[in-house]
Amino acid sequence: MKEHAVMETPLGNVRVEVWDGYLVSLQFTEDTPTDEFLDGILMDVRIQLGLYFQGKLKTFDIPVALGGTDFQHRVWMEVNKIPFGKTTTYEKIAFKLGNPNAVRAVGTAIGANPILIMLPCHRILGKHGQLTGYAGGLWRKSRLLQIEQKEAVGLQVKINF
Repeated sequence: MKEHAVMETPLGNVRVEVWDGYLVSLQFTEDTPTDEFLDGILMDVRIQLGLYFQGKLKTFDIPVALGGTDFQHRVWMEVNKIPFGKTTTYEKIAFKLGNPNAVRAVGTAIGANPILIMLPCHRILGKHGQLTGYAGGLWRKSRLLQIEQKEAVGLQVKINF
């Protein structure tokens, strides 16, 4: 059974979709919040996002079911390994996957991330540490990194607009 809700966050509203007890999508939206009667996974997402934005949660514990290709799954697994408060580059992920020439393919896979914030593609920077591409907008990517920076001692993020 498919369920959804639109929840408020400090960075704008997010649409959360759940299918048979698994989170399948978390995307920023302009839709009006609808979260007054949440339970189950939807309530868990709301609580954990709230704790994350308060700086009290560094990892999420939500069951997810991701569509996508095998390559996307491999990229997303690498993205999911990036620790809270740390960043990496598209190039480094391509290298870890054993194909340094796949930087653009890695970027495309990251751009298809269906679960923003929780699958932390905001931790991916350009080759020289610049902010590049984020489905929620670069200003949100910057804010997510700032939230994590407050909790991670010594993190240096180079931000170029």
